[in-house]
Amino acid sequence: MTSDFESASNSSLSSSSNSQFAFYVFESLIVIGVFAVAAFTLTTEDPKTVVYGVVGLLSLILLLILNRKSLNNLNQKTKQLENQKKAELYSYLTNSTGGNDVNAINLIRSRAIQYSQELIDDYKKLRQNSRNVYYVFQISTIVLSSLTPILVLLDKVDIPIPAIKWLPVIFPAIAAIVTSISTSFPLQETSVSANTAVELLEAEQEKFILGVTADYRFYDLADDPQQQKQKVLQSVESFMLQVNQIHLKQVQQSVKPEKNTDSNQSSAESNS
Repeated sequence: MTSDFESASNSSLSSSSNSQFAFYVFESLIVIGVFAVAAFTLTTEDPKTVVYGVVGLLSLILLLILNRKSLNNLNQKTKQLENQKKAELYSYLTNSTGGNDVNAINLIRSRAIQYSQELIDDYKKLRQNSRNVYYVFQISTIVLSSLTPILVLLDKVDIPIPAIKWLPVIFPAIAAIVTSISTSFPLQETSVSANTAVELLEAEQEKFILGVTADYRFYDLADDPQQQKQKVLQSVESFMLQVNQIHLKQVQQSVKPEKNTDSNQSSAESNS
């Protein structure tokens, strides 16, 4: 029963994923068509062609709305399948007997690993985005600051273009704005914190998968299925607690700088 439901759920989720991809591709083609028809309509001078272009544009927009609505319905059905699969986990663990215990164990362990992997993926994305934005800001500040002395020399050169005269003022202003933004948001600290969370979560996940610690080891109880089943539940519980502690620690660290910033602002206002 367990394997049948698991295979049926995986098949449904796979077909839903393929359908979502088809909807996204179709939506991209519609958006391209909208821009193409709009550009053609704006550049033509024939009144009849303009009317046809407006009608085609409205049709594409309507088709885009219908496609988006169908995609939202498909996403809701996919979430319902995922929630149903999650709800079945507990019943499999309590009702499984004999050989089905292995399927139940695999289901509950796969769900725990999936939860930790989702957190790892989120922290990797946060690490990459924070690092990229930080590097862009730092490089922009260096480039703009280096160009400022060169642009100052433009005042001594007779250039007939008035807009160039403003460059020695615009570039330092942009550099100051970029510097202020990069110092106002702890991008580097966020990247380092996210990298730490990724390393800790990946290490804990490998311990859980391989069962190299006493909390996660249950394969040495193969002679007693009941004790093995109880040990599996305890290992999953310990793993979830460790994962949540790592995640909660990172969340608390990200909240502390905001509190310090608010307290500094309030103290500055009171002093003023």
